[in-house]
Amino acid sequence: MPDSYFYRYDAHDRALVAERVAQFRDQVARRLSGDLTEEQFKPLRLTNGLYLQLHAYMLRVAIPYGTLTSGQLRALAGIARRFDRGYGHFTTRQNLQFNWIRLEDAPDILEALAAVDMHAMQTSGNCIRNVTADHFAGAAGDEVEDPRIWAEIVRQWSTLHPEFSFLPRKFKIAVTGSPRDRAAVRVHDIGLRLHRDPAGAVGFEVIVGGGLGRTPMIGKTLRDFLPREDLLAYLEATLRVYNRYGRRDNLYKARIKILVHEIGAERMRGEVDAEFHALRGTALRLPDEVIDAIARQFAAPALAARPARSEDVERLRARDRAFARWLAANVTPHRVPGYAIVTAALKQLGAPPGDASATQMDAVADLADRHSSGEVRVSHEQNLILPWVPLDDLQALWRALDALGFADPVAGRIGDIVACPGLDYCALANARSIPLAQRLSLRFGDAARQQEIGELKVRISGCINACGHHHVGHIGILGVDRNGTELYQISLGGDPEAGSTAIGEILGPALTEERTIEAIEAMVDLYLATRVAGERFVDTYRRLGADPYKEKVYGHRA
Repeated sequence: MPDSYFYRYDAHDRALVAERVAQFRDQVARRLSGDLTEEQFKPLRLTNGLYLQLHAYMLRVAIPYGTLTSGQLRALAGIARRFDRGYGHFTTRQNLQFNWIRLEDAPDILEALAAVDMHAMQTSGNCIRNVTADHFAGAAGDEVEDPRIWAEIVRQWSTLHPEFSFLPRKFKIAVTGSPRDRAAVRVHDIGLRLHRDPAGAVGFEVIVGGGLGRTPMIGKTLRDFLPREDLLAYLEATLRVYNRYGRRDNLYKARIKILVHEIGAERMRGEVDAEFHALRGTALRLPDEVIDAIARQFAAPALAARPARSEDVERLRARDRAFARWLAANVTPHRVPGYAIVTAALKQLGAPPGDASATQMDAVADLADRHSSGEVRVSHEQNLILPWVPLDDLQALWRALDALGFADPVAGRIGDIVACPGLDYCALANARSIPLAQRLSLRFGDAARQQEIGELKVRISGCINACGHHHVGHIGILGVDRNGTELYQISLGGDPEAGSTAIGEILGPALTEERTIEAIEAMVDLYLATRVAGERFVDTYRRLGADPYKEKVYGHRA
């Protein structure tokens, strides 16, 4: 592994993870021998990220703030080969799921993860889940401060926190350090946005009570500016209020968003402030030296000075239309001149979104070593990111990604579909997500057409739990069951980004899979015919309203 820019497990981390592996090995042995019933075993396996799905066990591996070393990615590939069916599924929570796990193998998988400083703790259960962050963290030109520093501080504070291991419901935190929110912080239980006050000091806007699922809500700002040193005290105060007042009598009303909605943001702020004032200045205060010690572990790699422009890249851009489209969609400007951020799109035509084979994972790890200082990111849009790529390497990297099937120029476009596993795997799902995503990717697979359409975020969930984030898709699709028939409900106008965060509005009655595809085609055609210069699909929808889209889909406006 490289020598810097990654958090390194210390002796405490490794001892904790090793103890959990040994503990779970004993629990699995007792389950296999019959000493534990499934009812007794269920909470034990869930605390280690092991689910029982439709066909097999699924193990959800934590990838804190979406950051992987090349060595860790190779270890995941090895687990896929040895214990699964040769692939893994990257999720909207920057995790990786293995969908075909045998119970007797689960402890060996956890041991293999521990060997590369990884685990599956708190990827399930009513606890603080994997803390997510902007996948361009540390490399984005618009960044105030690297949010991974703070995500790691929150991870350390929250791991096996005795007071918050049995919350009323699961709890999700996201951190962004950029004005353009690439972490969807306003639809999290707690969202943290780093920014500067008028004096130039860095602190947090604290947003509480967002979330998707059965009752989608946009979070409320409880603090406009929280000093950095007070972060853990304020988080502890917020979780204490939630733990005290959050409902435990109704699964569907147990999230913090329901609490904030029912008592109101003002009362919630007052309750949290009362707790915060008692905690402020205690052992939860973060001294500068602690913050600096964590920050040093996320120092950027030593990047050689390079020209801000690559003549080779510009020449190829001018003569190769496919390369030019890839640059426009999948390559993002870097904060360091002469470098770029590259999205490896896990959205092959006709393939399940977010899936990567062991061979592909190994190959991306090799590319990370060759072109990106040994680092890979996982985005909540189910893609992989290479954050430290020299401009002069772009041509070679493009060709290598194309050979893997990861160079389709789809990032942020209609082909960049986000989808949960749906009824193909999940016991909670009402409908299949993957086949619909595959058919849509083929229908809109032409790169020139995607470029013409521009930014259009399609999100698909197989049930109301909204693991596919359909509520914040420009086009959101929810799978529903009507008397044993799988149908799809379309919503329009959602957006996860700062300044325009919105929950989509249901367009009308649910449709069959075939009619859903036809409806999306019709709505895209309407957008292309009516947009004005600079408008995205979602902008045109907001300007025109729902009626023209209803007429296109249903033949009437009501």
